[in-house]
Amino acid sequence: MKSGKIFFCVALVAVCAALSPSGFSQVPSGRDVVKPEVYASLEPAARGSSFQIAVVMKIRPGFHVNAREKSEDYLIATDLKAALPSGFSSGEISYPKGKLEKFAFSKIPLNVYQGTVILRMPVTALADAPLGEQHIPLKLRYQACSSELCLPPVTLTLDAALNVVASASAAKPAHAEIFGKQ
Repeated sequence: MKSGKIFFCVALVAVCAALSPSGFSQVPSGRDVVKPEVYASLEPAARGSSFQIAVVMKIRPGFHVNAREKSEDYLIATDLKAALPSGFSSGEISYPKGKLEKFAFSKIPLNVYQGTVILRMPVTALADAPLGEQHIPLKLRYQACSSELCLPPVTLTLDAALNVVASASAAKPAHAEIFGKQ
């Protein structure tokens, strides 16, 4: 059943594009619907310090993505994964609560994200974390939909860049506009 509904969504996008005079130019890519930005709560971060990485998803008006807690089994939940390099550990990613919205294509309200959404991941720079500029690779997976159609799922590769220093006194809070809203 799951693959049948996904096939239906993909087929619907293809039919809409084929019937449109300008083809796919009218149907955006899922990559164009969500603009993610990555931030660290400390800059620099010190060895032995705990901080957060935030992925701020800016979702285009008129679109939504499924929340982490999805309403139906066939939906693709928003998912963030990190490939932590040695010298770092992380806790469980915090996803915001979605909002129940009713759409014509669903009998039940769906749990979705719209507008701007912040995903947070707690990270610790261990005592042996490498010094200098470090990169934590992230993968963000989501499926963007409008009230008329769902776009194919997207997995984006993101990079959380931060500077690691030895002295805790050098660590400074950063991006209060994001990390102050908790």
